[in-house]
Amino acid sequence: MTLDEIKGIRKQFEYYRMLADKTVLLLSQEELNWKVNEESNTVAVLMRHITGNLLSRFTNFFTEDGEKEWRKRDEEFAEGFYDRHELISNWDKAWNVLFATIDSIDEHNIETIIKIRNQDHTVGEVLYRQLAHYPYHIGQIVFIGKMIKNKDWQSLSIPKNKSTDYNQEKFSNPNSEKHFTDNYLNK
Repeated sequence: MTLDEIKGIRKQFEYYRMLADKTVLLLSQEELNWKVNEESNTVAVLMRHITGNLLSRFTNFFTEDGEKEWRKRDEEFAEGFYDRHELISNWDKAWNVLFATIDSIDEHNIETIIKIRNQDHTVGEVLYRQLAHYPYHIGQIVFIGKMIKNKDWQSLSIPKNKSTDYNQEKFSNPNSEKHFTDNYLNK
């Protein structure tokens, strides 16, 4: 794993966070707490779970196991009506911990062995593990948002039936070495 690869991974995390953030902004307090059936999660519960996981995995990243003793994972999934402002505040804090940790990775610590539940991981393995985990749940958040908003849904990427227009615009411009997420993160 190189430091340039770490930068690309950071951009991927930023992109998925942006998808979740845009979805959350479209939803009301009640909609954040809506669930389709008894076994499903609400957007609020998914936010609580991602928040708990981010804080556990990336707090004291280089010196402590990524599954903290203080984490109460089962409580992240507890049924309840959760306050929008508290959810977003905790969400922001957790993502800031992730980004601060990524920004602290350098040539001196990139080879550090990181433990999660007492299992050894390279820094890269941890980042890829979490880069698979969070988009899985963020996809659920977006899907729930789309179900709730239905015709009032606002596309987060290429709008339905607009792929040809999008591709024409991309191919009409000179070749670019920009990261694909720059198109979404700089809007």
